[in-house]
Amino acid sequence: MEKTSSPLLLFHHHLLLFLVLLLPISSWAAIDSTTNYQTFIKCLSNHSTPQHQISSIVYTSSNPSYPTVLQSYIRNRRFNTSSTPKPLLIITPLLHSHVQAAVLCSKLTKIQLKIRSGGHDFDGISYTSSAAAPFIVLDMFNLRSINLDTTTNTAWVESGATLGELYFKIASTSKTHGFPAGVCPTVGIGGHIGGGGYGNMLRKYGLSIDNVVDCLIVDVNGRVLDRKAMGEDLFWAVTGGGAASFAVVLSYKIRLVPVPETVTVFRVEKTLDQNATELVHRWQFVADKIDNGLFMRVLIQPISSRTQKGVKTIRATFISMFLGNSKQLMTVMNRDFPELGLQKLDCMEMSWIQSVLYWANFDPKTSPNVLLDRTYAADFQKRKSDYVQTPISKTGLESIWKKMIELGKTGFVFNPYGGRMSEIPAAATPFPHRAGNIFKIQYSVSWEDEGVEAYKNYMSQIRELHSFMTPFVSKSPREAFLCYRDLDIGITHNGKDSYNEGKVYGLMYFKGNFDRLVRVKTMVDPQNLFRNEQSIPPFPAKSRIYRRK
Repeated sequence: MEKTSSPLLLFHHHLLLFLVLLLPISSWAAIDSTTNYQTFIKCLSNHSTPQHQISSIVYTSSNPSYPTVLQSYIRNRRFNTSSTPKPLLIITPLLHSHVQAAVLCSKLTKIQLKIRSGGHDFDGISYTSSAAAPFIVLDMFNLRSINLDTTTNTAWVESGATLGELYFKIASTSKTHGFPAGVCPTVGIGGHIGGGGYGNMLRKYGLSIDNVVDCLIVDVNGRVLDRKAMGEDLFWAVTGGGAASFAVVLSYKIRLVPVPETVTVFRVEKTLDQNATELVHRWQFVADKIDNGLFMRVLIQPISSRTQKGVKTIRATFISMFLGNSKQLMTVMNRDFPELGLQKLDCMEMSWIQSVLYWANFDPKTSPNVLLDRTYAADFQKRKSDYVQTPISKTGLESIWKKMIELGKTGFVFNPYGGRMSEIPAAATPFPHRAGNIFKIQYSVSWEDEGVEAYKNYMSQIRELHSFMTPFVSKSPREAFLCYRDLDIGITHNGKDSYNEGKVYGLMYFKGNFDRLVRVKTMVDPQNLFRNEQSIPPFPAKSRIYRRK
């Protein structure tokens, strides 16, 4: 499976570069960006094996393929404009040694290295920058091997693989294995697991990170480390704490989970004149307590009324995944949520891999080969998140619907928690949103209109709705989900006050786990080589002596 030799041999191979890195940092401080860029290219060439491959993995802005490589994994048109800051170069490693060289050369030249795994990366932090300083993108899409072992129920998955590729590989090997991760097949493994990773089996099996047993990283010193070598603190941090704040993840070893040969899905739509408000209200008391094998998402959208021309209404769509057959599902629904009025004819039985296709908006009879397609029709979009811990009253829901109709387009996705999510302690992983959360809200707005006015309109819509929701969601802190990166809630400028800047978003994403993440960061990357607009900052140098415990 491995594409590199042992860490010890790699250390000897890069010994010369390590010696160079021992030079005082001050000796490089006066080097301008042009010299830094040339130094980086020379460093990369000198310390990659084999050297002749470098020309095939490095793309400068003068390379005709540069725009294609850059744009191939941009999933948001907001960050695909002529004015969007572009990387000095893009490195697309084929070998682990290429990643090591990129990290070491970034450290040498002090050029920021951004890590992209094919993501969706809603706010573009892996391939653009809010700062004026030059940066380089390390794009992991070539490193996407997947090796399954059904005898141990595990798999090694490289970070450049997509969820679709992983699901395809699992289904090609077994009809009774799956993995609890996202429903969109073009999401990249590295960013998804690095930030937590959730999907429609989280109530049964938890998050993706709850099913990671090992990983391989390249640390700030260019070493390839597994879980044992890196230690439990760093392993804890890179499984849900925003891995790009600490290292470059090469691959994760995941635990496969059992799935029945038959699963069942349904999709039921209700508008306001069909009791949508009452059903959504009731759903809040059911969705996190119902059978753990049932995940019942609600999609809330403002739409034009079918019966009254020119009048807007709200549509609530209940979309479900059940780990069992339709007879079992009907028993559960009739007992715990009869108000929905689910009928046997609403239910569709299928294999787990067909349910993957269904949730990705394909006909479940489509060939699973479609999951290998990495293309993505990007539009302009913005996402936000919240957590609900107390059911919203019918009056509250009615006020929310009124606001949504007034604004025009922004919708919600309500994702239920409970089950396994409530059993795992908040400190077990960096992801803290466990017991006490009924559901997570994703705010979603997408548009195709070009221009500044459209941008201002839709961004204003989602921000206003997020503000309106303040009374209904978690407080002190108002929690947010890392994988829905939202730069509206704060960024760090990596200056003297980076810890306090990072605390603004850090507490929202990580709650009480934030300071532990900062301690790990300070221990493994005190110079903050691995950084982005919402990375974990190290403690300020003057306070580190007091923060070691």
